[in-house]
Amino acid sequence: MTTTKERATEAEPEKFVPRPRTISKAEGWRRRGPLLPALIFAIVVTQIPFLFTLYYSTQSWNLVRPGSREFNGLNNYVDVFRDSQFREVALNTVIMIVGTVVISVILGLFLALLLDRKFIGRSLIRTLLITPFLVTPVAGALIWKTTMFDPVFGLINFALSPFGVEQIDWVSRYPLVAVMVNLIWQWTPFMMLLILAGLQSMPKDIAEAARVDGASAFALFRELTLPHLRRFIELGAVLGAIYLVNTFDAVYMMTSGGPGVASSNLPYYIYQRAFLGFDIGQAAAMGVVTVVATIIVSTLALRLIFKSFSGNEEAA
Repeated sequence: MTTTKERATEAEPEKFVPRPRTISKAEGWRRRGPLLPALIFAIVVTQIPFLFTLYYSTQSWNLVRPGSREFNGLNNYVDVFRDSQFREVALNTVIMIVGTVVISVILGLFLALLLDRKFIGRSLIRTLLITPFLVTPVAGALIWKTTMFDPVFGLINFALSPFGVEQIDWVSRYPLVAVMVNLIWQWTPFMMLLILAGLQSMPKDIAEAARVDGASAFALFRELTLPHLRRFIELGAVLGAIYLVNTFDAVYMMTSGGPGVASSNLPYYIYQRAFLGFDIGQAAAMGVVTVVATIIVSTLALRLIFKSFSGNEEAA
């Protein structure tokens, strides 16, 4: 005699479980086909030159001494890590990147909070604030060197003169800071746009409910706005840092790395060693070390960001 539970089980229809669709190799290659030209172009433009750089980094080759090219093994890499100027330039690069990114994020957050409010002329002000990011880096460096930082005709000295500040040659006295100011001026609009996009994607009903419960503006910013913007800030910081590693034009146009190597960064120092010192082997070794370090740091940072985005999406 069957029980009621067994009868109910027999009466239930079997659930249809869809099987995962298998894609053949031919179908997979057909879907990837449109991407192959871009992949081949990327390999030709980036990977083949990098392989040549790896080869040159194992050579003792100075263009000033014809016939001096010979296999050197890893001695170029040993010389790179023994070079005190390389360590100083690497420190300058870290200071330039971290300082520029942190200050740009803080200013971008402040401007984004202002632009998230409604006021007359908001569209015009937003367009004007974006303008520095649209200026070419060479033009921006020349503007700051000749128009802003000039010791005689510069606008900064003119603005500070009523306060008793003498004519200061900002580029010569504070070369690294001068380059960083130019980079901050250019990168703040990018951070502002990214954070503003995050602000506009924030649900408004949660903030309204918190205001009804009596939360202050600072509490709203600390408990709701800032946690929501964290992944956007991290993304902007990583993208800005990856780009700033390659900064060359601002250093070249404003300070030429001087005095000495006080304002040099890794790209400009590698350029000096290759095209002014004509030491191809050491310059290639420095380039390889810089690329490997950048790949390691950026990979770890991007993994943390992708984990943050996927975690937030799953939580939502």
